[in-house]
Amino acid sequence: QVHVAESGGGLVQSGGSLMLSCVATGFNFGDYRASWYRQAPGKERELVAGISSGGSSTTYADSVKGRFTISRDNGKRAMYLRMNSLKSEDTAVYHCAAHISGRDYWGQGTQVTVSS
Repeated sequence: QVHVAESGGGLVQSGGSLMLSCVATGFNFGDYRASWYRQAPGKERELVAGISSGGSSTTYADSVKGRFTISRDNGKRAMYLRMNSLKSEDTAVYHCAAHISGRDYWGQGTQVTVSS
């Protein structure tokens, strides 16, 4: 059964850093693209960053470029989001998603709260 689960969220001051992790089970994680999304209260879900199956290609939302870094370790079936220089507008629930044969599998999300 396909399952992805996020961890690493929390409360951090503006300018601080956090590292989110996503662990995948039930499928060969290294075969598929994956992404981080976020959803803030009252706003639509937005793509934060995406990464190719092998990790060689990445993409970022303009709002996080230069501050966030997406990476993956297929041997550990894991994906990461390093978030630096956090701003209050980064406050949201962050979800990881695995893109498998035209279908997206989502985790439950982890809350990131940035205090100003």
